[in-house]
Order: sequence, then structure tokens, then C-alpha cells
Amino acid sequence: MQPCDRLTAKEIQVAMLVWEGQTNREIANVVGTTEQVIKNYLRNTFDKLGVWSRLELALYVAAHGGAHWRNPAALPPTPSIADIPHPSLPTQRPPADIDKEDDRTPRSPCKPKLSPRLISA
Repeated sequence: MQPCDRLTAKEIQVAMLVWEGQTNREIANVVGTTEQVIKNYLRNTFDKLGVWSRLELALYVAAHGGAHWRNPAALPPTPSIADIPHPSLPTQRPPADIDKEDDRTPRSPCKPKLSPRLISA
């Protein structure tokens, strides 16, 4: 069991809002409670995850999936070792494409440089 599996739904919600950069007051407004209750959620979350600060909590969430932290179904599938091309092996084209002429235009290996834009205040 992972430490994050011990969190309640509210603790997860608060942790995600901390990761998004919201203050305790903003989180309390979203959740519909007081700042003191949010502080209690944070203290419990810190204890369960073994972190000491809001920054460490945000880094924990980011390192474990960010927006998809507690929704693993939304994460893209992890490629298997067989899906990763090896540089020393030639890539094979599907048999239907062998006889076709490649009519695509060659692409430049570098993107053109764009001039910087000035943003006025």
C-alpha cells in the first residue's frame, strides 16, 4: 500500500489544490469550509505522506502524476520495452508501403527561429 492510498477524498482534493498553487483561503472557499479545517487536512496529509511543507506536498503530487495523480486511468499507457525502437536496428515499414513512392516533402531538421515578442504592460 502506497502512502497516498491512505488519504481521504478531501485530503486528496486539498493536495491537488495545493499543487495548483492555491492558498488555504482559496482552498477553503472551493471546499466550502474554513481555513482551520484546511490546515487540519494539510497536517494529516503531511503526516501520511511524510512531507514537511506545502512545497514538498506539491512536489510529491507533481512527481506522482500531477493532474492525474489519483486517477491512474487517465494516465497515458507506459510503453513496453518492445515498443521502444533501438537505434542499431532498422525500422521496418508495413508491407503495403514498400511499393509506394514516398511523396512527402522533406522536413527541415531545425525549426525556424522566431523573433521575440515584446509584451507591453
